[in-house]
Amino acid sequence: MSTLGPRLAQAIAAKDAATVHELVAADVDFRGLTPGRAWEGTGPDALVEVLFGSWFEDSDEVRALLDVTTGAPVEDTQRVSYRLALHNADGDFTAEQQAYYRTDGERITHLRVLCSGFRPAGTA
Repeated sequence: MSTLGPRLAQAIAAKDAATVHELVAADVDFRGLTPGRAWEGTGPDALVEVLFGSWFEDSDEVRALLDVTTGAPVEDTQRVSYRLALHNADGDFTAEQQAYYRTDGERITHLRVLCSGFRPAGTA
């Protein structure tokens, strides 16, 4: 089973653009869905721009990576889900993302991410 998914979750939680670049292929095909918008791009720069320029802004503090879960692949497609504890000027939030990805063995070449959005913490 690939460790790229959990490593990507850790890099996202750390807001570590350099590691995201290392984990994905130069032509990574990315698509994402958040509560208000669909996103897409090709290449690590486009992915990093969506992740750290739109989804998680500079003012969004990732306080913890609460959970990382992987499961059996769906044929050639791996999956990872991860939950983040977040804080910004509006308060405390939790967000979860579910990602499906394919690799060339070394890097992620195909990535699809579904995001719950920032949900107010403590409302469950």
